[in-house]
Amino acid sequence: MSDDPEVIDVRADEVFDAARLEPYLREHLPGAEGPLRVRQFGGGHANLTYMVRFGDSEFVLRRPPLGPVAPRSHDMKREHRVLAAISEVFSLAPKSYLYCDDASIIGADFHILERRQGIVIRVDLPQRFQGRPRLNRAIGEMIIDSLAALHKVDPEAAGLGDLGRPEGFVGRQLEGWAGRWQAAKEEDDPKIDRTVKWLEDNFPQSHQVTLLHNDYKLDNMMVGADDPSRAVAIFDWDMCTRGDPLMDLGYLLNFWNEAGDDPGWIEASPMPTWHEGFPTRAEAVRRYAEKTGFDVGAMRWYHVFGVFKIAVVLQQIYIRYVRGQTQDERFAIFGERVASLADKAVVLAEG
Repeated sequence: MSDDPEVIDVRADEVFDAARLEPYLREHLPGAEGPLRVRQFGGGHANLTYMVRFGDSEFVLRRPPLGPVAPRSHDMKREHRVLAAISEVFSLAPKSYLYCDDASIIGADFHILERRQGIVIRVDLPQRFQGRPRLNRAIGEMIIDSLAALHKVDPEAAGLGDLGRPEGFVGRQLEGWAGRWQAAKEEDDPKIDRTVKWLEDNFPQSHQVTLLHNDYKLDNMMVGADDPSRAVAIFDWDMCTRGDPLMDLGYLLNFWNEAGDDPGWIEASPMPTWHEGFPTRAEAVRRYAEKTGFDVGAMRWYHVFGVFKIAVVLQQIYIRYVRGQTQDERFAIFGERVASLADKAVVLAEG
């Protein structure tokens, strides 16, 4: 749709050769009929996502970001496998139709998935939904309930019973993200170092194993254009695995801002839950526990880890900008966001 607010013309440094893509899709993708048009979804900061339209049929193309990427991250093959399977048992997962590992087609591997219709809420609520506390409460509950529903999916029933290595998952995550920080940092940050030390010294016991999304937050969801309390889809499954579900909840809590939070923290990891009516973080945790029956006694650790993880994610993006691997000016302020998150992590851990 030409007036789709999610879609923009392809950014100049993220263009690929559609003339190479077109014959490949016509041969391998059912429904690839009629004239081809390629545009880009403007949101998101890592994987690149394009709208591919053949006539009246719309698809989504996902590929990794430009420049070097961390090992086992931005895994399009994994995302295709997960979505092709879980979409059969979990309605919020769009179906993936096709995976291509031939980098000569568009310059990277990619997959093609189902196009869902709705809106994505990012930094703030759309103006037409503001000032409605009851709606905000419903949106907040929908976010938690959707995560709880994912965590109640049986991995075996979804065909994903062999996904990942849940034994020792939390420890590997801490070690892995600490290593990614070392690889991506511009300079030492004493607050990050203190956070990692606290996480090591207060390591929790894992009690549950479920499917994990691993990047669950509101702007990775699509909601109804007229009713934003209705979930339409969950996106960005390239890090999906099996492990401790509180890793997803702790990550989400980093974004779950409240009205009294430090403005720098809200700006660093924005999600508009600071509007009147949204559940507090404590209420969100209680609702999740009620929906899942899971033990949330060590939630503070998972919250601090969630803050640390997104700080590293943003630093990985920022360093690509610093090194000239992307020209996207949105990333110029990411260094400031990382500093705010480093402060937040120390306050949560030690305060």
